[in-house]
Amino acid sequence: MSDQQLSDTELAGQPAAYWTGVAYEALIAYTRERQAEKGYTQPQFWLLRNLSADDISPDGAGMTLPELQQAMASYIRPEDDLAVAAEELVQRGWLTWDAGDRLWITEEGEQARLDLKRNAPAIRAALHEGVSDADYVTTVKVLRQLVRNAGGTAT
Repeated sequence: MSDQQLSDTELAGQPAAYWTGVAYEALIAYTRERQAEKGYTQPQFWLLRNLSADDISPDGAGMTLPELQQAMASYIRPEDDLAVAAEELVQRGWLTWDAGDRLWITEEGEQARLDLKRNAPAIRAALHEGVSDADYVTTVKVLRQLVRNAGGTAT
């Protein structure tokens, strides 16, 4: 489907699930390509974020891979291999294992997380080019309502 030759009336009849799926795949691919250009993967960034007391982790405590998998269950993709991503970060010195098979973020890992976080505004700006904040807010509100209408929870 292409929106280039469709009228507003025709677009209004398009299936939201199709377009949200297309958007999801395109946005994830774009984000991951930009991250790969900088030398890291999205799962690696998520590992650092989930282990940092200054980010997602509530207490900065180490976590096992199954615990991390559970923590990321709502956004991890089937093709993401956290064990491989974690091992690469251990080799970089950004994570370390303890005797209980828990991963911990190192000082170098925390600095890397902060450095990698600086890439997010440029990615967002590129994706939002030509989209006003007002249009973006309207889109998110519409998507949240569609989720509620489908019986889901829009947080």
